[in-house]
Amino acid sequence: MRYVVLIAYEPGGWAEASHEVRQQHVDAHHAFERYVDEHGRRLSSAALSDADLATTIRRDGGGSDVVTDGPFVELAEQIGGYYDVELPDLDAAITAGRLLPRAYTVEIRSVVGVEGYESL
Repeated sequence: MRYVVLIAYEPGGWAEASHEVRQQHVDAHHAFERYVDEHGRRLSSAALSDADLATTIRRDGGGSDVVTDGPFVELAEQIGGYYDVELPDLDAAITAGRLLPRAYTVEIRSVVGVEGYESL
């Protein structure tokens, strides 16, 4: 099965984090990656820029688009990165997700096909 693991966090903590806390986060990500590599495979992963650097396209009912700087909604947490992985089942994805830093909220979503749509 293919899963996207979304990593949400409260902004601002990384800049103030000690070297030890930062290393704990790095070690947790490496534990996650080792687990996935042993039980499935990583397709891609990336850290994302902060939400205040996002660009949002809002669509109105009249067919116009408004492009603005910043996130779509104000959030206490924001998505800071993701992993796109293949693992045998949801239980394995949950086990892997639990290896990520405890300061994160981890959301796991299965990737689904959309009938009539094929990616180019």
